[in-house]
Amino acid sequence: QVQLVESGGDLVQAGGSLRLSCVASGTIKSFNTMGWYRQAPGKQRELVAAVARGGSPNYVDSVKGRFTISRDYAKNTVLLQMNNLKPEDTAVYMCSLKQFEAQNLRDYWGQGTQVTVSS
Repeated sequence: QVQLVESGGDLVQAGGSLRLSCVASGTIKSFNTMGWYRQAPGKQRELVAAVARGGSPNYVDSVKGRFTISRDYAKNTVLLQMNNLKPEDTAVYMCSLKQFEAQNLRDYWGQGTQVTVSS
């Protein structure tokens, strides 16, 4: 079992910055992927950024050049640095961890943190 706790969501003006943090605890496998998803009202959840241990990050096109995902393995934490925020970035941001357990891929989710960008 894995637990994820998110923080850092806030209200910010367009052009501002925020840093989201997600701390994982529990039984975490060596090979896993952590990332961030977001969901705006009335829209489907979408992948924002993700990275496997020792791998290269990937981003949705709309945030490339503005967002940076990183992992602090000593603290079991994944961070999302968000710069030059736009109103279209407004959404609930959710942390995710994916790993294989007994040959089965398991998904874990945080409760979400609200990011609101005003124009």
